[in-house]
Amino acid sequence: MLRFKSLGSGSTGNAALVEVEGPRPVRLLVDCGLGLKQLSVRLGQAGVADGDIDALFITHEHSDHIGCARQFARRYRVPVWMSRGTHEGMGSPDFDGLLNTARDGEAIDLGDLQIMPFTVPHDAREPLQLTCTDGAAKLGILTDLGHATAHLLAHLAHCNGLLLECNHDSELLAQSTYPPFLKRRVGGLYGHLSNIAAAAIARSVFHGGLKHLVAAHLSVQNNRPELASQAMSEALGSTTE
Repeated sequence: MLRFKSLGSGSTGNAALVEVEGPRPVRLLVDCGLGLKQLSVRLGQAGVADGDIDALFITHEHSDHIGCARQFARRYRVPVWMSRGTHEGMGSPDFDGLLNTARDGEAIDLGDLQIMPFTVPHDAREPLQLTCTDGAAKLGILTDLGHATAHLLAHLAHCNGLLLECNHDSELLAQSTYPPFLKRRVGGLYGHLSNIAAAAIARSVFHGGLKHLVAAHLSVQNNRPELASQAMSEALGSTTE
């Protein structure tokens, strides 16, 4: 069985746990944007010990995604996957032999879990998002991007679960106290998804087998959970929680 849990989402730190249960369990940590202590607490709340993590996937080099990645990997000897551009964007730190290069469209096999990275438009060096499957179910993880592309929509086809960025409400962003350059960055083609843009993606990939849709990376200042939920409900023609 494939399971996932968001451990942190937003500018204060991002991390998600993906698990395959069974005789040979696999536990993947997607991003590591929390401090070591807070990450340990949240893993514990999910019933997972720090040393139980089998692999770490870093989507891009922004601080709210890399956090304690290097410390965590080296302390628990966890292999790490990221793009070459992400590693360079981090300053090419030493991962003590644990670093692996992730590439667009090249599958990564972790026992009974397969990861498929794909490129997205975001203002980072070489950002990747991903799908995960155990052969029976498929999860899509899509956060930190400015707009949809045919490439990413193709990768998200047939997902049974989707963790999807709903960063901001466009009107709240326009009215916010953010300086003009930051408003342009967040709302731009390489920034973050608005609720409406996220809802359009959800509508494009929706099918009868998509049973779990989780809104992620909501801005505290420029969004509200009820606004994200409303946008999804209107796009999918149903009540979304």
